[in-house]
Amino acid sequence: MVIQKVMVIGAGQMGAGIAQVCAGSGFDVLLHDMNEEAMQKGLENIEKRLGRNVEKGKISAEVKSATMKGLSPSSELKDVATCDLVIEAVIENMDVKAKVFRELDHYAPKHAILASNTSSLPITEIAATTDRPEQVIGMHFMNPVPIMKLVEIIRGLQTSDETYEAIKVMTNKLSKTPVEVKDFPGFVSNRILVPMINEAIYTVYEGVASPEDVDQVMKLGMNHPMGPLTLADFIGLDTCLYIMEVLHEGFGDSKYRPCPLLRQYVKAGWLGKKSGRGFYQYS
Repeated sequence: MVIQKVMVIGAGQMGAGIAQVCAGSGFDVLLHDMNEEAMQKGLENIEKRLGRNVEKGKISAEVKSATMKGLSPSSELKDVATCDLVIEAVIENMDVKAKVFRELDHYAPKHAILASNTSSLPITEIAATTDRPEQVIGMHFMNPVPIMKLVEIIRGLQTSDETYEAIKVMTNKLSKTPVEVKDFPGFVSNRILVPMINEAIYTVYEGVASPEDVDQVMKLGMNHPMGPLTLADFIGLDTCLYIMEVLHEGFGDSKYRPCPLLRQYVKAGWLGKKSGRGFYQYS
């Protein structure tokens, strides 16, 4: 199967990043968001990022122009009728994703592959909401998408070899590195990363060390580019909590129990950088 036209659903940070990378790799891209303001903001952010790359000499003005020409806004989900691939990047909520995939299954052409950028939810369950489960797959991009090279390709129980191979080829065309992952809670990246963050939160909760010192240990002692608590603030503490809950429920193992301090911060609205306060304060 040849993939030429792609719809990206969700114009937030992840969706806009995915759309930018696809358009920059020569694909025709529809960026869909039901919120007109969000869609325009997503396109504006793409143009700003490309503009900064031109200023820094990383890309030419011609590449920027070609990338923007490859992007088109879409406010109607039925526009997917002309697409070969859909990459969904909406909120990390199974009910919301299931609704989107049911609608996509109705409007997308029979040959189209339906992919989810979910970071933790089961692809098998998402696929079961459609009449084409063999053509449903996970494409978990890393944030920020234009910079990070990894894409976890998650095969659901029903995903066909043909679908996997088409997405692997597509991922290589995006100049990303594909890694095949089976459909288990958290996949590989978040199964390892988020429990580490959760353990870092426990060290603060138990008074072992301050957030600053925990981050220093991991940066200077383990050569991490960013401390786990700073990273948690950037990811969003609500997202970290949600992923821990998915792991806890999926494996039924107490080692995945979310730290009570993490729950308390989320209830207080201290979600990290996006809310102005998490383990650190942001102006």
